Amino acid sequence: MLRQYELVERVKGYDPDADEALLNRAYVYTVQKHGTQKRASGDPYFSHPVEVAGLITDLKLDQDTVITALLHDTVEDTLATIDDVEANFGPDVARLVDGVTKLSKIEQLTDDERAAENLRKFLLAMSEDIRVLLVKLADRLHNMRTLHFIRSPEKRKRIARETMDIYAPLAERVGMYEYMREMQLLAFEQLEPEAYATITGRLEQIRSSGEGQVDAIALKIKQALAEAGIRVELSGREKHPYSIWRKMAERHVSFEQISDIMAFRIITENVEDCYRVLGVLHQVWQFVPGRFKDYISTPKTNGYRSLHTTLIYENSMRVEVQIRTREMHRRNEFGLAAHWAYKQDDRPDGQVGWLRDLIEIVDASHDPEELLEHTRLAIYSDRIFAFTPKGALFQLPKGSTPVDFAFAVHTDLGAQTVGAKINGRHMPLRTELHNGDVVEIIKGKNTEPQLSWLSFVVTGKARASIRRAVRAKEREEVASIGRKMFDDIAGRVPAKIGRKAIKAAVERLELDDEDDLMLAIGSAKLSDREVMEALVPGCTADLPELPAQERAISIKGLTPGMGFVLADCCHPVPGDRIVGLKKPGVGVEVHAINCLELANGIDNDWVDLSWGERSQGAVGRLRVVLYHRTGTLAEMATIFAQNRANVINLELTQRDDPFHTYDVDLEVSDLAHLTRIVSALRASEAVAQAERI
Repeated sequence: MLRQYELVERVKGYDPDADEALLNRAYVYTVQKHGTQKRASGDPYFSHPVEVAGLITDLKLDQDTVITALLHDTVEDTLATIDDVEANFGPDVARLVDGVTKLSKIEQLTDDERAAENLRKFLLAMSEDIRVLLVKLADRLHNMRTLHFIRSPEKRKRIARETMDIYAPLAERVGMYEYMREMQLLAFEQLEPEAYATITGRLEQIRSSGEGQVDAIALKIKQALAEAGIRVELSGREKHPYSIWRKMAERHVSFEQISDIMAFRIITENVEDCYRVLGVLHQVWQFVPGRFKDYISTPKTNGYRSLHTTLIYENSMRVEVQIRTREMHRRNEFGLAAHWAYKQDDRPDGQVGWLRDLIEIVDASHDPEELLEHTRLAIYSDRIFAFTPKGALFQLPKGSTPVDFAFAVHTDLGAQTVGAKINGRHMPLRTELHNGDVVEIIKGKNTEPQLSWLSFVVTGKARASIRRAVRAKEREEVASIGRKMFDDIAGRVPAKIGRKAIKAAVERLELDDEDDLMLAIGSAKLSDREVMEALVPGCTADLPELPAQERAISIKGLTPGMGFVLADCCHPVPGDRIVGLKKPGVGVEVHAINCLELANGIDNDWVDLSWGERSQGAVGRLRVVLYHRTGTLAEMATIFAQNRANVINLELTQRDDPFHTYDVDLEVSDLAHLTRIVSALRASEAVAQAERI
């Protein structure tokens, strides 16, 4: 563990103006606050924040970030508060500590919900100051280095999986490849211990036996470059064990079939020498087509720059070579951290534009699974490059389509997309884009994202935006039905209903606004009686109480006292021929005689049933296909209201322009009542098809 004076000397070594007294105070503060707390390793707990601060000094970050690293666990794990931190170290440090602070574990939530909520708050915090991410990555790296001390295998695997799924990809996205590789290696050891042991053992054998020929190949490359008059630094190594394992899994091959397990890095003095080196290598050795990438002229989103090529060495051995300048190498290994440390007056907002996409995803995600899915899509995928007609470059995941491209350019452009040209030719929106494609998006007026796009878009931003738009449209359609139903309800109360009465009703029902009221009515969350009572309190006192379904409907043929339920599969209504199935714990389940589910009840006791005299309030289900035009939903709602049918549930089940399909549960008096409604629907210009299901 770093001692106090060693940490201060490190910071003063690259920042002579750093406040030595403040750094000393932060070191003492974390030691005092964590006191006698111990880590799983048995070490004092404060050794962890001190080591994290040491990692931050390796990145040569400013003193506020170093102090944040020292204090990042004090609010979570001690009696210290954010106010204490602000009083002692200032508002900037307090804000950073608040962003990095580990969130309390919410035990009652599922793993996905907890992970999603942690990720949501973390993304929002780091979008305000990227140093939050840098400290968090250093925190996670040190935790992974000490992960083996945790006794519970399940906990080790959970932390390793979270690291592999979220933190290693985030490190890659900000260009911190050293962090990414070490996190992946440590997580790989926990998640796939047998594969890890096999691959590392095989690599050790290669090193000890000299099979790898790393030194021999390096010497040959140096000689070829020296003869061309190019001075370079060269290093060689076996590839990362996790990288080898992933390649084995993707190609379905054994270790012995992996031909490119060696990689070499060439450091040059300037960009011109990078291309000279490339030319020499391609003259001396054959290169593998399709494996050359120029990230110098076209850097990755995270700012990574280098030339990549794969050479065919003796005996068909494949060797990967990376060529870059010294400055590129420094930034490639430590990415955004290196940029921050050396150019604090020119902070790299352009390199983290993808953060804006993540924040849009956070805002649009409807549930934890969506958030995790979309975020992983946004931070963890191979990339392709595509251009606008004016030459603007956009990086997208492999498999992206013109719709993904449109949303990458701007959310509004994605929403207005009706067509696309790829390299000047009209192409379907589901067409997969390739490197170098020029994509022109064709916009339309009064258009909106289509639900069917979800079957082919791949970016998290596109999926989140489409789902948000579809949900908004569904809310609008349900609220439209609710407003029509409200007019019918309001006509039944003994008073004229104005804005004041509606506002009062909203307050009585504890809703947010009038739109929420209409949505609740349209989605059958409020009964007619509840709405009437909210509009004019006391107006329903003289109305007969609507009995529950069990009391409103009587069935003949049941043993006295025997309970029954109407089956959800066929929704029988008075007038249907019915039969009962005796089921343990349920009583008798009542089905229409033509219900297909009856075949599954062949082993149950059957009961011959008929409807009693008191039989009203049964629920029938209809499937209605509407033309997707303005006013069609309102016309369907009018038909229900005119026929005195109460909507119990309404669900949009399919969008297939120009048609929208709805399943509607209606409270009706009998089969004749339901049949009249179906006939009225079929006669309507708004309805393409209506049937009972």
